[in-house]
Amino acid sequence: MKFSTKEDIEAPIAAVFDMLCDFEFFERAAMRRGAEVQRTDNKATPDVGAGWSAAFNMRGKRRQVEIEMVAFEKPNEMVFECRSQGLMTVMTLELVALSRNRTRVMVVIDIKPLNLSARLLVQSLKLAKTSLTKKYKLRVAEFARSLEERHKRYA
Repeated sequence: MKFSTKEDIEAPIAAVFDMLCDFEFFERAAMRRGAEVQRTDNKATPDVGAGWSAAFNMRGKRRQVEIEMVAFEKPNEMVFECRSQGLMTVMTLELVALSRNRTRVMVVIDIKPLNLSARLLVQSLKLAKTSLTKKYKLRVAEFARSLEERHKRYA
């Protein structure tokens, strides 16, 4: 099951990519929301092989996720593989410079079930695909606006 959307951000491509590579910022944000996040690599700079182990509560259950960066092409693309109980999710962030101060960010999430219970979950998600897609696009748009605001504050 695939979700995709794109948003334009009023910031140069290098600045947007650098903000997306600020993994400590995202780790802290996840921790503020109650997740436990731990780096599984010791890389000083973002690169293929960077990884995280995260645990959080969702719908009354404790979830464990392993995340690994599988592609990194500065300043155009990052691809993350997320594995959890029965699910494999690939998230692709692709950036395109529209002008010197405008960047298009394309965010694609592809969810693949690895066992029967995950297949049933994905099947139920497909029934709600329209409303989930609306929520997904809204969240990505909010995220893009927050990147834009962050850039304006520190530029």
